[in-house]
Amino acid sequence: MILDLHTHSIASDDGRAKVENYCQWIQRKALPLDGFVLTEHRQFDEASDYRGLEDKFGLLILKASEVETEYGHVLVFGVNENLRAAFDFARIDNPLSMVLAESKRCGAVAVPCHPGRPKVGLCAHWEVRGPVEGVHAVETLNGGSREGENEQALEYANKFGWNQIGGSDSHIVSHIGRYATRFKKNLTSMDDLVAELTNGRCEAIRPEVSRT
Repeated sequence: MILDLHTHSIASDDGRAKVENYCQWIQRKALPLDGFVLTEHRQFDEASDYRGLEDKFGLLILKASEVETEYGHVLVFGVNENLRAAFDFARIDNPLSMVLAESKRCGAVAVPCHPGRPKVGLCAHWEVRGPVEGVHAVETLNGGSREGENEQALEYANKFGWNQIGGSDSHIVSHIGRYATRFKKNLTSMDDLVAELTNGRCEAIRPEVSRT
């Protein structure tokens, strides 16, 4: 099963894609995606219900969040009421150690994204501020990364033995599916996703698009 774990819709302040338009694009271009996760900036969209779109397009659509820490941005999967009470998703300087620990305590998974990116990625801060306990996975393939950034992320992941995920970091419709994450198991819920991420049963990939 292949999911794009890092996407943004118009709910994010810099997003320009509607969720239904993502679905239409995946169908029109026959992208090899079984679904995607909406990771809106500094918030968790509890209200939106995408079951109708899931049924219409045969896709799994899940909701997560991209939060900000002093070590860069972090994707949080499995957001629940307890986790939302643990720290302020709107803050831009949450302590990474706290986000990692509270996510684990609340049954969620926190994954630093685009770690090779200057200022908002983990690697540069790791060199200056020092290591942080609790990192178990990072996004090594990010569709918005510049030359060398994904390579640095992969270098760190290999060095420290971190699990790896991939995501497009799409903010416009045509970018979805640039990178994604492959799972051996068929996932049907966020609980399934959290379980597979926690156990490292996944790999970051660049989906092969059929040219026929």
